[in-house]
Amino acid sequence: MKHFKYLIIAFVIPLFAFTSIHKYYISVTQVNYVEEKQSIQIISRIFIDDFESALKLNYSESIVLAEKNEANKFDVYINQYLQDKLKLKVDNESVMFNFIGKEYEGDIIKCYLEVEDVKTIETFSITNTILFDLQKDQQNIIKTKINSKNKSVILTSKNPNALLKFN
Repeated sequence: MKHFKYLIIAFVIPLFAFTSIHKYYISVTQVNYVEEKQSIQIISRIFIDDFESALKLNYSESIVLAEKNEANKFDVYINQYLQDKLKLKVDNESVMFNFIGKEYEGDIIKCYLEVEDVKTIETFSITNTILFDLQKDQQNIIKTKINSKNKSVILTSKNPNALLKFN
């Protein structure tokens, strides 16, 4: 009986330790320069529920992501939001990206973007304010692979810009 009490305590105490669940607000954007294609290929991974809330806040309350019949009817809002919140410069020149598409993976939306006709990159600048309008604790992790060099940075609402050198 004495061992039974200890066994119950061993299982119950950890349950109380996790009763106040803290939600993390992050996105991850992977930026790869593909020299053979002269393009920058970007994948942004964002939690669906947070992204949906941001789209509703900025565009329309009727937006519901990851539904079976959604198809591409909200792509125009997704593209517009990303164009507004993600700014890129290559060698101090602003560049525009194309929204290629999206896919859902569990509770994540993966947005595919591409910048075409990029011959070389010595410096890469990014401003990423995705979800900052929704959550001030948001952190946007940027991971790059440019000119065979890997670099990462974490952007916050207080510091939404990064300049990375690859020369």
